[in-house]
Amino acid sequence: MTSDPLPDLVSWIDEHNSELIADLRTLVESETPSGDKALLDAMADQLTAWLPERLGPVYTTRHRLARYGDALDVIVPGDGTNVVLIVCHYDTVWPVGTLAARPFSVEDDRATGPGIFDMKFGIAQSVWAVRALQSLELPRPTVRLLLTGDEEIGSPASRPHIERAATDAIATFVTEPGGAGWAVKTERKGTGDFTISATGVEAHAGLEPTRGASAIHALADVIRQLLDAADPQRGTTVNVGLIGGGSARNVVAGHAECQVDVRIADPAEIPRMDRVFARLQPPDPRVRLDISGGWRRPPMVTTPASRELFELVDAVARRLRGPLTHPPVGGASDANLIAALGRPVICGMGATGGGAHARDEHIALADVTDRTALLAGSINRLAAQASSVFSMSSSGNAPSNSSRQLRTLGGA
Repeated sequence: MTSDPLPDLVSWIDEHNSELIADLRTLVESETPSGDKALLDAMADQLTAWLPERLGPVYTTRHRLARYGDALDVIVPGDGTNVVLIVCHYDTVWPVGTLAARPFSVEDDRATGPGIFDMKFGIAQSVWAVRALQSLELPRPTVRLLLTGDEEIGSPASRPHIERAATDAIATFVTEPGGAGWAVKTERKGTGDFTISATGVEAHAGLEPTRGASAIHALADVIRQLLDAADPQRGTTVNVGLIGGGSARNVVAGHAECQVDVRIADPAEIPRMDRVFARLQPPDPRVRLDISGGWRRPPMVTTPASRELFELVDAVARRLRGPLTHPPVGGASDANLIAALGRPVICGMGATGGGAHARDEHIALADVTDRTALLAGSINRLAAQASSVFSMSSSGNAPSNSSRQLRTLGGA
């Protein structure tokens, strides 16, 4: 063993690469759509049995959730009293049957399969990173693995478990995909889901057009008001992803509805957009608007604590292959919730690859060893840190309460 543990970690992980990929295949071949409680429970059973096989004695608490995938809280004992948290999710966006059409496969430098990139690789990577530290008898803090089954719908049930675990940890790594290249994620947009329902007055479009009040026409005007409120230069975007309504071509529509996705980079945009929604007005006063939904996740901004943690991870990365990049991204994750508490967190510690939520979802096999070694090396470095090393704030960047800021919303 050398004084620098990274060469030994790289060699060990490289030697066990095929075993890691075999475990990854097993995970991918267990379908886990966010809305299928039975399949999610089966995966939780599978993970509960698999983790001690790979990591030896662990202490697992299973938080059973009525509607969503259970949260598995797994403690892997280490050295000292410090705890490092790793957050993963085992649910995916893919419906049952996707695997039959797109089975796990390896071709050239790519491994493909539903959920492989987002984020079943992150689960296998996390376990094998800790196993590498164990096998080489390298210093490591206690590792707390939190595996959740509702991230893709906004973590409505696992959120309090994530926040409590992060509060007790000196640092958190979220093994969501790192994307292309040698990158992690320190800034993510906040997200909001809103549903706007318009109720108008039905009438015959030919015989009595003025007696009617079209919900569709009103909704079209309201959508224009929303789009005008977007401010892409500040990172605020508005997307109407679904729309429907009416009963027939020749009927003035009595009902219409649309679903709106709002993304924000600046926490100050939350109250501004709340005011926009509150002031939406249909052009015909006979049409009633009902707005539901709210903010799923606040923006993930780079706090002083996370900046210090990034510098630690980057120091490991530079010894492996070079400095990390950390471009801001539009997608949200559970790291948003942790950053809002002011706790040190780095997201995107997982796979290199692409195609998240797309049919070409894949990971780059050439980067499996380096990405796993980056996680293991960062955990190893944290073993020497005092619990007060990071400038942690108790207030963070959490948005103020809003009448539509519901903690039970979904979507990522």
